Amino acid sequence: MITENIEIDKILAIYKEVLKGDFQVYKNHVYRIYNYVIFFDDDKNNYEKYAIAAAFHDIGIWTHSFDYLEPSIKLASEYLIETGKKDWVNEVALLIDNHHKMSVYKGDFQHTVEIFRKADWIDVIMGIKRFGLAKSTYKAIQKQISNKGFHWFLVKQSLNYFIKHPLNPLPMFKK
Repeated sequence: MITENIEIDKILAIYKEVLKGDFQVYKNHVYRIYNYVIFFDDDKNNYEKYAIAAAFHDIGIWTHSFDYLEPSIKLASEYLIETGKKDWVNEVALLIDNHHKMSVYKGDFQHTVEIFRKADWIDVIMGIKRFGLAKSTYKAIQKQISNKGFHWFLVKQSLNYFIKHPLNPLPMFKK
C-alpha cells in the first residue's frame, strides 16, 4: 500500500492553498487511484506518469470550475514542461482527458490510459465495479486511505454545476 510518493506530494504541496479544507479529501483520492493503477500495471516505468496524472487529474475543479478537464490538462502540461518531462505531455493529457470516459478507451497510449480510467472509475463508483481488482484489495485500500468525504464533495459539486448548467450537468464525462 502506497501512502507516500515524492512526485504526488510535491505537486499537491503546490496546490495546498487552493485546495484549502479539501486538501486531504483530494490527496486521499489521488493516492487511492495511484494504488489501483499499480495493481493493474506492473511496469514501473509508468508509475511516475501515473503519479503526475493522478495529482493533476481533478485539480481544475479547484483552480477553475467543475468543467475541469482542460484546465487540469493545462496545469499538468505546464508542470511536465517545467520539470523536463515534455515527452510525457501527450500521454498524461490523454490520461486526464479520458479518466471519466464511460467506454473502453482505444487510441494512443491505450494501455496506460485505460488503466488510469479504470482506477478512477473504481474510486468514483466506490468499488461497485472493480475491473478485476479483488474486493479484499479494494477494501484494504479504502481502509488505509479513507474517502474523507470525497463522494459527498462530488455530489455537492455536481448539484451546484447542474443548477448553473442544466443542459450540460457533467461536462467531464465522455462516451
